[in-house]
Amino acid sequence: MTGRGSGLERPLETKETAHFWRNPALPGVDLLKARYVTHRFTRHAHAGYAIGVILSGVEEFDYRGSRHRAGAGSVVLVDPDQAHNGHAGEPDGWSYRMLYPSVEVLTEIAGELLAGRGTPYFPEPVVSSTRGAVLLRKAHDAAEHGDSLASSTLARAAFGTLLRLHAARLPPETSHPGDNDLAVRLAREILHERLVDPPTIEDLALAVRAKPFALIRAFKAATGLPPHAYLNTLRVTRARGLLTAGVPAARVATDVGFTDQAHLTRHFKRIVGVPPAAYQRAGTYKTEAESST
Repeated sequence: MTGRGSGLERPLETKETAHFWRNPALPGVDLLKARYVTHRFTRHAHAGYAIGVILSGVEEFDYRGSRHRAGAGSVVLVDPDQAHNGHAGEPDGWSYRMLYPSVEVLTEIAGELLAGRGTPYFPEPVVSSTRGAVLLRKAHDAAEHGDSLASSTLARAAFGTLLRLHAARLPPETSHPGDNDLAVRLAREILHERLVDPPTIEDLALAVRAKPFALIRAFKAATGLPPHAYLNTLRVTRARGLLTAGVPAARVATDVGFTDQAHLTRHFKRIVGVPPAAYQRAGTYKTEAESST
């Protein structure tokens, strides 16, 4: 029997691994297999979906105003452009396999299976789906081992199952566009244009004819992120494209507005889960990035 101070407690396993790759059999889909203990994803959003299965442990994340816990066997479903974070929900951390399909990939599958459904929307971010979890894991494993036919077939079956069982129509707009909506839209356009040399919050508010605090509140309500966090997410998104194109990480850092490569690496890992070098090495086939804490 173990107890506090007995010296027989199971030691905490702190080793973290993250393996990121792409497979030509799954165009428009990135893959991540990871175990995290102390790593914390900063609040961010993806251009596409984040869909995966928890293998062990518990992941906690804040999403759409609530905190969610995903335990072993759970399927995680995060919609595009929805701000969220992620961290361990228990001391031993969590492990999972994630697929990141683009909007185009899931919309095409939904169009084939669910006529008239439009862009897929998942109301519940954590669901229990035994078949979906099994298919996701098998598709992921097949992609990891280079089985093109199996990975493409199983991924399509997994996405189709989750769409049929858990997708819904996009929620209707609850309000008409107003001054705040216009100010946020203009502010986002400015941040996209001034990625490397962003304005101060005072100058940004002045440019969109809003008060600074009012703009921050409206911006966060619309995007889930304050302007500075939105800018960092945008920079990392641009960095991913440049890294995929083969641009050296040091140059990418300055091209997207980070002060140096270390600054890029810090924000990149907090959002993507692996460092820029590992992401770039992924190329078309699987590569591995491992770290220990």
